[in-house]
Parts: sequence; structure tokens; C-alpha cells
Amino acid sequence: MDIGVFLLALAMVYLLPGPDMILLLHTGARDGSRAALATAVGLALARACHVALAATGLALLFRTAPWTFDAVRIVGGVYLAWIGLQLLRAPVGLAVESSECARAPVSLWRGFRRGVLTNLLNPKALLFCSVLLPQFIQPQNGPLGVQFALLGGLLVLAGFGFDSFYAVSGERMGRWLARHRLMQRVQQWGFGGILLGFGVRLALIRDL
Repeated sequence: MDIGVFLLALAMVYLLPGPDMILLLHTGARDGSRAALATAVGLALARACHVALAATGLALLFRTAPWTFDAVRIVGGVYLAWIGLQLLRAPVGLAVESSECARAPVSLWRGFRRGVLTNLLNPKALLFCSVLLPQFIQPQNGPLGVQFALLGGLLVLAGFGFDSFYAVSGERMGRWLARHRLMQRVQQWGFGGILLGFGVRLALIRDL
């Protein structure tokens, strides 16, 4: 089991722009790092679920029964598109400028929920786990279940580390945007359009 190569592969994946990264940056910029970190926790939980599902072989169901893959990708695509449309329609203004403590619980729960659903409803994430993890499992290194659990744990922890960085970076970006109202609108439209595009792309993909 080459842990170094495995972590390098994860880093390359987590550095690629995707809906998770965009959601974290926008949440951090608009609602602050606490809400964005709640989103990161939700993403970590969803990835842990994907690891568990991959371990049980559920990903094979997507290949043997393509309609299940289509159902999940359509729901996930619609959800991403819905978030993107919400961003496009939201009024300009960043919550990081406000000190209203009453908004924090709502933002934290919303961020957590979005993190879970954004990743959990992406069938590509499950297929990624089911394809990547077995490549680094070697029978001579011990029980396969233990190796799968170890690699899955590293996948979740590495993802949370990158997501936390994006969450904090998003808040810093938000503090800069707070002084540039026009750029707030540009950022909002840009991130909203990207998430909408990711949603449409996910809903339209055909191959596994």
C-alpha cells in the first residue's frame, strides 16, 4: 500500500475546481468560515457514506442497473442547479459584514445540509471511491476490510483538510468583497453560474 502515491492522487483531485470547492468558497464569502466549515463537515460525512457504499459494492448497482445511476445524477444535477439559481437570485450583501449572532445556527445547519446533499447526490463521487480505493489495496498487506477502512479514512480526512482551507479562504475573500460591492455581484453571478453549469452537466452525462 503506497500511502504517498495515494495521498498525491487525492491532492490532485481535491485541487481541481468542482461544485464542492465553489460551494465552500461562496459559503465562506457570504456566511463566514463557521458556516463554510459546517459545509465541509457535511461534505466529509457524505464522502464517508460513499466509502461505505463503495465497500459494500453498491457502486456495482450503477453499472448493472443504469437507471439507478440516472435517477441519482438527475436529482443531484437538479439540486446543484437549484443552488446556483438561488445564488443568482439572492440580494447583494455578505453576512460576514454582520454581527447578528441569531443567524449563525441557521447558516450552520444550511451549510451542513448543503454539504451533505451536494456530494451525496453526485454518483460520480461514489464511482470515484469504488475505482480509486481498490487500486491501492494489496492482499499481502493484511485484511482487505482494514485496508479499505484505512484508505477511506484518509480520503475523508484529506478532503476535510482541503475543504477547511477553501472555507477559510472563502471568508477572507468575503472580507475583501465587502469593500467592493460591484465585485460582490460579479462573484455571486460567477459562482451561481458555475454551480448551475455543474448541475446541468451532471444531469446530462450519459456514461459511467
